[in-house]
Amino acid sequence: MAHEISPLTASPATIAALAETIIETVAAGGSVSFMHPLSLEDATAFWTRSLAAADAGKRVVLGARVGGALVATVTLDLDTPPNQPHRADIAKLMTRVTHRGQGLARALMIDAERIAAERGRTLLTLDTAEEDGAAGFYQKLGYQFVGTIPDYAFKPHGGLTGAHLYFKRIGEVSAKG
Repeated sequence: MAHEISPLTASPATIAALAETIIETVAAGGSVSFMHPLSLEDATAFWTRSLAAADAGKRVVLGARVGGALVATVTLDLDTPPNQPHRADIAKLMTRVTHRGQGLARALMIDAERIAAERGRTLLTLDTAEEDGAAGFYQKLGYQFVGTIPDYAFKPHGGLTGAHLYFKRIGEVSAKG
């Protein structure tokens, strides 16, 4: 399957495609900070803010396109405190249901890691739901399990789930201070 991965910028079409993706992800049980049903207005507002942060250099929102259609995304959050300029967070990794299992999430993660390294980030962190999360996927990519926070968030359809925390070193830290 041929795909193209690139950083996304705010446009009505991009925001609409991302809104559809997050609504579908939440409906399918994906724990990505929202409850089901997620309204189009809330999804649109979220991606409008996220892409504005990307335009301001505080994050990179990557998209994977297949046949010109935006079908997967991941966010590299670069907005860290002054004492953590070497770190970034991975968030909102989502693939449309019809395109899962085709390597898009892996390709997005590899590109996010490359961009993080280019921007001088040497440590990536992320969390995933304890139940129905992507723990095995992240471990296959070399992320190290740190621990679990119990009852961290509500699942999209109700009920609490813990969060598994992970990290990955992608370079050497140089002390600045």
